[in-house]
Amino acid sequence: MTHTKKRPEANEYWDYYQTYTNKVEGNDALKTLTDAKSKTIAFLKNLSEKQWNYRYTDNKWSIKEVLLHIIDTERIFAYRALRIARNDKTPLMGFEQDDYIQYNYADNRSSESIIEEYESVRNATLTLFQSMNDESLAFSGTASENPATARALMFIMAGHEIHHLNILKERYL
Repeated sequence: MTHTKKRPEANEYWDYYQTYTNKVEGNDALKTLTDAKSKTIAFLKNLSEKQWNYRYTDNKWSIKEVLLHIIDTERIFAYRALRIARNDKTPLMGFEQDDYIQYNYADNRSSESIIEEYESVRNATLTLFQSMNDESLAFSGTASENPATARALMFIMAGHEIHHLNILKERYL
């Protein structure tokens, strides 16, 4: 299914997420997510095991934890987008990212398993958004006590990944 390439309006998401939506160039977040998949996988495959476990300071996440955070967030936001795109008006709760990190057991994971999980989740996300039309992308719901449309969530996910990969490149490598 095709949909109009359109950026979300300011009333389609919480101001907090503008940091992420601003990182998406142009009007096609689906293309950004699609293109990011191969770029991110190539980037990750070039990291050594030492780099995967590196923290640039105490109490900061390792690269493994950052990647699992991106994956967890994408799953949660895709679920929100699905519910909202089906015009479900049930308010959706937020989540505490630090609690998720504590229980993702990144240190017990291989880099290969994280790359495989990333690719699987991204493929599911792309399939989900490819199935949506303009009407379903524009439906509005509530997530974390704030307005959200499926279109906005797609842009937020794309920008969230860009944000964290930029941090990895600036502070970790």
